[in-house]
Amino acid sequence: MAINTNQSFFGQNSNFFSDWASLKNGSYAKLTKAYYGNQNSTSSATKAGAGKTSYVIDKLIEERKKPTLSKQAQEANSKLTAGIGTLKSSVATLQKKDTYTAEEGKTASDKVVSALKNYVSSYNDVVSAAKKSTLSNKTSLIASAMKSTSANKDKLAEIGITINANGTLQFNEGKAKSADTSKVQDLFSSDNLLSYGSTVASRLQFAGGTSASAAASTNKDDDTSSASVSFAAALKTDSEALASDQLYEKVKDKDGKEGYNLDKIFATVKSFASNYNNMFEAAKFSKNAGVVTNLSNIQNKTEQNKDALKQFGITLDKNNKMKVDEDTLKKSDMPALQKFFKNYGASVKTYASLVDHYSKSNANNANGYTAAGTYNVQGISQFSNFV
Repeated sequence: MAINTNQSFFGQNSNFFSDWASLKNGSYAKLTKAYYGNQNSTSSATKAGAGKTSYVIDKLIEERKKPTLSKQAQEANSKLTAGIGTLKSSVATLQKKDTYTAEEGKTASDKVVSALKNYVSSYNDVVSAAKKSTLSNKTSLIASAMKSTSANKDKLAEIGITINANGTLQFNEGKAKSADTSKVQDLFSSDNLLSYGSTVASRLQFAGGTSASAAASTNKDDDTSSASVSFAAALKTDSEALASDQLYEKVKDKDGKEGYNLDKIFATVKSFASNYNNMFEAAKFSKNAGVVTNLSNIQNKTEQNKDALKQFGITLDKNNKMKVDEDTLKKSDMPALQKFFKNYGASVKTYASLVDHYSKSNANNANGYTAAGTYNVQGISQFSNFV
């Protein structure tokens, strides 16, 4: 995720998006024309024109506060706001365990297919509305949800959902009926913070305000914020240690034989795994887009390196919790372990630093995330990323 460091832009230019909306609908052009038209009048008229100029400036300021929107934009904004609520409900249905159990007159497959059909329909409504909406905070979060959809396109295809060229979804009911319902449940799992369903749900929660269930967990969110900071900072420290030369300095045992301090190396790897797991657990209730996005980046990097990790005795369970096998680790090639953590560890360190930053600042800079998954301080480029 690319970060633009000029984040003071938001504090110094709080009316940027209002300005942009005014430019888009032509208000500035009309007001400027009216202003300069007064400059060609006589001197006596100029005095009267001074009052008109003041009036124009007042109108300009007022329009910056309340930009005029086209009827189409107003309708899109309403549809987007309402659609986000509907989409949140459809995701919640796919995260409920009851959806995956049969009941009288309905098989589990029937219930899952119906839930998926509703999800695709509500998802498409939101994406279509977002393309015409001027609600930049919401549209950028929908763009982020679309990025997650794209990243999971292969898994979605297995359950009958494909992505159209314009970003909407296509539903194949026949394929969905023949799909393994456990794959659907895993894809939308609420137990896994970074599953596709959880990622989309977090974006929608942030875009659409706090739900009743989220409001109930507000105190938990506050309590875990400092914990998330602590574990992220500790993970960053462990990543640095596992790549350092100091950890792999050879020492002599009581018999004078030279070798690696395997106990120390294992303890550091174990600490890394523990802080990795605790950081994700602490952030379970986070509504901060910056935190969730960077946790997702860490998980993706870990997933890409799971085979290499396994060679060192480091594995992930179905809930993405990290475990370390002591015997396998201590029998590993230590120079190879150090080399691995100089690459993988460097990425984890970077993203953990960002988790630390966002957890501390509670910076809800969701409007900077583009459809490409990058961070853009102007928050405007997401409009061009909708195909």
